[in-house]
Amino acid sequence: MRTLSAERCVACRRDSPRVTATEIADLKHEIPDWHLLDRDGIARLERVFNFPSFADALAFTNRVGALAEEEGHHPALLTEWGRVTVTWWTHKIRGLHRNDFIMAAKTDALAAESGHGTRAEIWEGRAP
Repeated sequence: MRTLSAERCVACRRDSPRVTATEIADLKHEIPDWHLLDRDGIARLERVFNFPSFADALAFTNRVGALAEEEGHHPALLTEWGRVTVTWWTHKIRGLHRNDFIMAAKTDALAAESGHGTRAEIWEGRAP
């Protein structure tokens, strides 16, 4: 089975189709920690990643930024002390495309590589 994180983003046009509710349900299984939300009438994927310091959060932000440049698909990134909020959606179609799920999976892979832990694990000193 091919995972989303192994896929590449495809160029999107304004007439590219948004993912359907059925596709979202299928794709969401590969990115269970991401939340579907609607902001300003636009469906988005969002996840908060927690880190033990601002420097770690900033390093992760930079890695996500480099990945976005490589794939040609860019998120909204909010970097704060000990946390990074990553939000994916496709601007051209004002909604979700398969690319957003691919990038969410790739972001999860980056977090795993960086030793990302949950906020509880970090607070309790159990983070990898």
